[in-house]
Amino acid sequence: MINFARYKQSVILVALSVWLLLLSGCAGNKQSTPSSASPTGKHLLVFAGAASQPPLEVAAKTFEQKTGVKVDLVFGGSGYVLSQMKLGKKGDLYFPGSSDFMEAAKKDGMVFPETEQKIVYLVSAINVQKGNPKNITSLKDLTKPGIKVAIANPEGVCVGLYAVEIIENTFASEEKQAFRNNISNYTESCEKTATAISLKTVDAVIGWSVFQYWAPEKIETVKLKPSEMLRIGYIPIAISKYTENRELAQQFIDFLQSEEGKAAFKKYQYFMTPAEAAAYIGGDRPVGGEYALPKEWLKQ
Repeated sequence: MINFARYKQSVILVALSVWLLLLSGCAGNKQSTPSSASPTGKHLLVFAGAASQPPLEVAAKTFEQKTGVKVDLVFGGSGYVLSQMKLGKKGDLYFPGSSDFMEAAKKDGMVFPETEQKIVYLVSAINVQKGNPKNITSLKDLTKPGIKVAIANPEGVCVGLYAVEIIENTFASEEKQAFRNNISNYTESCEKTATAISLKTVDAVIGWSVFQYWAPEKIETVKLKPSEMLRIGYIPIAISKYTENRELAQQFIDFLQSEEGKAAFKKYQYFMTPAEAAAYIGGDRPVGGEYALPKEWLKQ
């Protein structure tokens, strides 16, 4: 189960600062600008895990053009944006990068469970610099001396949680320690995990297969072995308990599930169904679920 208490204190000041900036229309997170009034005078505030960032920005813009409704997007680690939503007591929709954090949101009463919908599906992968200069071809290559690796902080970021699950279930204890010795950075979101490769600050990350399509000129994907891909992730969305316009929030969910909404995700090679993800893996896997982060991966 995700333990939000452990990281809440470490992010509370940042979260509050971000929220104050958000209200003033100049937040540091990538988002639509709240000060730009919509023709209808209506707007939606979406707290989203950065696993959906490039296509969601496209989809939100299309929705705005069709409806005149302004969609403000706040991106970050799924656990961290959930804390922001809770602290600010605002937001119309929660759109985390995995089922793990949606389950936490439901247990905490932050969303209406009956409104949850699965939008797209994700599969873990190794992401390397374009051209793969370190010739990384397998997960075990990430244990070799001199390889610089990054994973997202598993306490608050879905892709990092999946990375730890893979490492814990694949590596022997010596390999696990060698991998951890190679970790040079714990990133704060999916977007920052992909950026670590784009900027060449690390040699590899354990990310999502879609990262390659976020920046194809800078990122390549090294496919994991089928036995290493333990489950299929999905990106869910649900209406926040803080919404002041539940009908409008549902309209945005319906749009994301429409062919026009799905087109933005297809452009970046997200899987539309579990069957598509299973075909990529080469076999069926559990879809979604929760992973309890081992204590040794928690910040002390």
